Amino acid sequence: MRRLTVSLLQAASAARRAAPLLILPFLLASCASDGGGGVQSSKMATIKARGKLICGVDGSLPGFSFVGPDGSYSGLDVDVCKAMAAALFGDPLKVEYRNLNSSERFAALASGEVDLLSRNTTMTLSRDAAGGNGLSFAPPTFYDGQGVMVPNASGIKTLKDLAGKPICVESGTTTELNLADRMREQSIPYTPLKFQTGDQTYAAYLQGRCVAVTSDRSQLAGKRSSFPSPDAHTLLPDVMSKEPLTPATVNADPVWADAVRWTVNTLFQAEELGISKANIAAKVAEARANANQADLRRFLGVEGEFGKQLGLPADFVPKIIGAVGNYGEIFDRNVGPGSRLKLDRGVNKQWKEGGLIYSPPFR
Repeated sequence: MRRLTVSLLQAASAARRAAPLLILPFLLASCASDGGGGVQSSKMATIKARGKLICGVDGSLPGFSFVGPDGSYSGLDVDVCKAMAAALFGDPLKVEYRNLNSSERFAALASGEVDLLSRNTTMTLSRDAAGGNGLSFAPPTFYDGQGVMVPNASGIKTLKDLAGKPICVESGTTTELNLADRMREQSIPYTPLKFQTGDQTYAAYLQGRCVAVTSDRSQLAGKRSSFPSPDAHTLLPDVMSKEPLTPATVNADPVWADAVRWTVNTLFQAEELGISKANIAAKVAEARANANQADLRRFLGVEGEFGKQLGLPADFVPKIIGAVGNYGEIFDRNVGPGSRLKLDRGVNKQWKEGGLIYSPPFR
C-alpha cells in the first residue's frame, strides 16, 4: 500500500510538472512574435500578411457608415475602422469594407469573413457570453437609446397612440425585442412588420405600410436626414432602452481584442488630453523634448512598451490621431455640429463634462 501511495504521489508530481508543457503549444499557436519582441494574435498576423483590414459595417446609415457617390465610406463607425488600420499599418486607407445587414453580421465575424465589426451593434450579455454569440466588445463608441419615428401628419405623440397600429422593425436586432418588451409592459397591442434589412424597413415606412418605425435614435435621425422631406417626420420623446453601440471582435483572440479595445481608448484619451489631428506632431515633439512629461511620453510612444504589449508599433497612438483625430473630432464631423445629423453629444461627452466617455489609464 505504501509503495502504491508513493507511486501515485510521484505520478501526480510529474503531471504537475508536465502541465505547463502541455499548455505551451496552445499558447504558441494563438500568439506569435511581432519581430520586435512583442506579441500579436494569429488574427493580427493574418491581417498584416493580407495587407489590409476587413471591416464589417452597415454601409447605408448616414453619420455612422455610408457609401458616397464616389464609392468612398464615411461615418463614425468607418473612422473606427480607419483608426485600427492606422494603428496596424500607419495608413487609414488600408481597409476593405463589407456591408452587412443585422442577420449577417455575427456569422461574418465568427467565420472570419471580417476582422472587425464596427456596425452600430449593441453590447448585450447574450452577445458577449461564450454561450451566446461569443463576441469581445471594445468600449462603446456611441451611447444611444431606442426610439420611434412617426410622420408629423399621423398626429401620434406617445407610444400609447400606437395601440393597434403597425410598426416597422428590423428583425434579428435588439430593437425587435425591446419593442415587444416595452409594449408588453404598457399593455399596448400593436402589429410588428418585420424586415430583414434596414433598407427594407425604412422603404416600407416611407410607403405608408406602417405608421411608425423603431430603431436606435441615432439611426432614426441618420435615416431621416436622407428622406425626401426630413422635416415631415418626428422622433417621439420616449426612450425605450439602453443601446451602447460598440465595435466587436471574436472573443477567441484576446490579443486582437485588446488591440481594438485600446485603439478606441486612444481616441477617448487623446480628446481628454487635448491632443488632436492638428496638433499631434507638435505634441510628439513636446514629449520628445521634455523627459519629465512621463505620462505624455508613454501615451505617444516616446518611451515605454505600450505598443509591444498590444502587438502594435510603438507610435501607434500618433498614427491613429494623425489619421482620424480624437473622439470629439470624429463625433463632431460625422454626427455632431459638422454633420447633417447635428446630434447633441449628450451622454457622449467626456466624463469631466458629465458624460460617459472615459478611458482607463494608459499605464
